[in-house]
Amino acid sequence: MMQVISDGTKANVGARIGSQPIVLAAAALMILVLGIGSIALWRAFTGNSPEQERAASARLLQARTAQASEQLVEKTKGLEATQQESIDQLQVVQDQLQTVKRLLTAQQTETKRLSEQVGGLTGAIEGLRQSFASAQSQDASSPPPARRKTAFRPRGGGKKVAYHKRSKSRG
Repeated sequence: MMQVISDGTKANVGARIGSQPIVLAAAALMILVLGIGSIALWRAFTGNSPEQERAASARLLQARTAQASEQLVEKTKGLEATQQESIDQLQVVQDQLQTVKRLLTAQQTETKRLSEQVGGLTGAIEGLRQSFASAQSQDASSPPPARRKTAFRPRGGGKKVAYHKRSKSRG
């Protein structure tokens, strides 16, 4: 890089720096010492050091981790209790369902039995109707038999009275 010197001539900056390396090293050393000193002063006046901050943040992080772990354990226990209650309730519902199934099966069996009985009674009633209808048709086709009249005598007469019963026709 070229630099214009006050007398108007151009001089190479690298050559000029190269001729004074001790001054350059001393300036760099001085900047470094000032930087370190300012950092030391800043830490001394603020009272904060990175080691203390790291230790404090590590303790805080451990405390938060322990608290989160405790909360997680409590929530896990709560979930376990809720899950157990759900399992117990499900077992009760399953038992009730089995009872309902048994009752329904028994009711269906009873309904089938009653239905068969009704069918049997219906058949018997139908048979009786047919029998009654045929008996009525036979009675209607033949004239009714003449009744014999029996004389009624007073009870104190000493003679026995014969009573005749009419027989029923069976078909």
